[in-house]
Amino acid sequence: MKFSRTSVILAAVAPSVSAFTSQSVNNRATSLAMSESSTPFFSSSIADALDREVSYQPGKADSDFARKYGHLAGAQVRTVGEAFTQFTDMLGTPVNALYKGICTDLVGSLHLIVVNARFSKDPVFSLGLVAVLDLMLKNYPEQDTAKKIKTAMITSVGLDEAEIDAEAATLEAWAQGKTKEDISSALKGEGDSPLAAIASAAKGDEYWMYSRFFGIGLIRIMDIVGVEQDMSVAYDCMEEWVGKCMEKPFYTACSDSDLYFKQKGKLDMMETMMKEIEIREKKRMADRLEAKAEAALKAAEKDLQMKEQIAEEAAKEKQEA
Repeated sequence: MKFSRTSVILAAVAPSVSAFTSQSVNNRATSLAMSESSTPFFSSSIADALDREVSYQPGKADSDFARKYGHLAGAQVRTVGEAFTQFTDMLGTPVNALYKGICTDLVGSLHLIVVNARFSKDPVFSLGLVAVLDLMLKNYPEQDTAKKIKTAMITSVGLDEAEIDAEAATLEAWAQGKTKEDISSALKGEGDSPLAAIASAAKGDEYWMYSRFFGIGLIRIMDIVGVEQDMSVAYDCMEEWVGKCMEKPFYTACSDSDLYFKQKGKLDMMETMMKEIEIREKKRMADRLEAKAEAALKAAEKDLQMKEQIAEEAAKEKQEA
């Protein structure tokens, strides 16, 4: 039996005010409480909404979304902190100070994507993830540590590095020699290519989830097929591919495209700065080696002069004797 929220409130309040009201008022309040469910206001959708709110159970809503994902209600989900702890333990060495913030952000954002119930890994996502990691770590000072960072980051969020690399390589190989128009056709679901299969699956799933790495995977495909790597050009291409071809909301993808090029610019600046630092260090090392060489040369000259002087004095003493 369902009761509206106002009925419950009146039933709770009525006894507490009976000592301060007349019998007629009490009778009217009781009549209101008993009859309000038949009034037009409380028989409206507002009362139904309140009843649904009171009787709500996670994952039990009468909707397609709940029927598809309701079985996950109450499931244990790893936290970002747990993922980052695993990343740190697997890496086993401190991250370079210049890369620490980037690594932290990547582990967090990647983990939150993967644990989402709507997430479904595909080769475009894998290509985007590999592209991001390659871009970020290509100039890492210790390349052995860079490889460990990639492995630890992928594994800490529950993904398989070998599978990610294989999917990315397969899609990248397929895109070689293609044109922008070929990619547009594939993203419309035309043909039997890996990209067409991904697009068809996305179109057929109303709850398909876009992720930032999917967008970067499309940017990587743009680069392969010869689309100019410029923020405004990539924005228009992303709008066409995601909005018109895949028929999905494209604003987030376009925003991620702009963010990618901004971050790429910062990484390029950091790369330039690190190269300048490396050049300065090499110059300082060369200057130190040159100074040591000059000092050694002067010492050798001084020793030679000393030997010549000793030889001259010995010859002179011999003549005098």
